[in-house]
Formats: sequence, C-alpha cells, structure tokens
Amino acid sequence: MGLTKSTIFTVEQNKLAILFKVLGHPARIAVLQYIISQKACICNDLVEELGLAQATISQHLKELKSIGIIQGTIEGKSVCYCIDEKVWKKIQEEFDAFFNQEVKVTMCWA
Repeated sequence: MGLTKSTIFTVEQNKLAILFKVLGHPARIAVLQYIISQKACICNDLVEELGLAQATISQHLKELKSIGIIQGTIEGKSVCYCIDEKVWKKIQEEFDAFFNQEVKVTMCWA
C-alpha cells in the first residue's frame, strides 16, 4: 500500500491490514505453528522441518518479527525464536474485534 494511500485510512485499519499481510503467507503460518507445537524456543530447526532454504526462512522470520509476534535471542551463531505471548494475545484481540462485528444484511443481490 502506497504511503499516500494509507493515510486515508484509520490507524486501526492500517494496522489490521499489516497483520493480515504478514500472516497471509502459508510459510509464515507453518513457522508459527511449528514454534507453537514445540512449546519452547526453537533454534535452527525450521530449515529441516519446513524444507525451505535458510534465506527464505530468514525472510519469513524477519516479517514475523516486524509485527512482534515472535522474538529471538542470539547465542553465538544460533538464533532461538519463540512466540511473544503478549503480542499474540493482542493480535488475537484485534482479530476478534474485527471478526466479531455484527453483520446484518437486509438485502443482497448475488
């Protein structure tokens, strides 16, 4: 979304759009699901687990970190990632607020 076009939308609309965009890639969903299933921080397991190149995994991790949903710590050459539970809950609340809006259609021609 261009800078000039995003200014016509609310802060909340822009934020939600960014979240949807980052979470809109199946590899990123797979990364999150894998981290969650481990119930711990993971280090360098993603390339083997997902079958994607290291550079590809790194790019997806960068995108997930950009919205704060994961956090990482560097120990030597190893980077360990885990879900930031506070951010996870906040995103969950924002999605819930969006999808829990009452939808009442009185007439629709489809």
